[in-house]
Amino acid sequence: MTRMEAASVAPPQWRTRSLPLLCGGAMAGAAVVVALNDPSAPNSRFPGCAFHAATGLWCPGCGLTRGFHQLLTGHPLSAMSYNIFVPVVLVAVVASWWGWTRTAWGRSERVWPAWTRQWMATGMAVSLIAYGVLRNVPWAPLRTLAP
Repeated sequence: MTRMEAASVAPPQWRTRSLPLLCGGAMAGAAVVVALNDPSAPNSRFPGCAFHAATGLWCPGCGLTRGFHQLLTGHPLSAMSYNIFVPVVLVAVVASWWGWTRTAWGRSERVWPAWTRQWMATGMAVSLIAYGVLRNVPWAPLRTLAP
């Protein structure tokens, strides 16, 4: 392979390193927008949940934006009352971004054992489905799961 062919195959190093940083900046900007604008306000410009609008049911993601607003304004318990997965989503997004940034800057990728990856994938899928079902049950104690 000639030098010219090798250069056309791999993206330039500056692009590989800058993309996670640009994405991190975009996520920080989105966090500022959510922190400064209350999604539960009557005149909010945030879009509502399409699943809830179509079915009248709460999906597992309903309340995440409102929960993040509460979390970013210093109300963690209120954030979890909107959606119990707010801290899980926050940790998953930050950990994924951090892993991408590490590998872009030449660090080795962290490899989890296969059984851990399988358990996490299965556990999260089951948890999200169960949460989506339970927050729509009309039984009084479970109605607190609705945002």
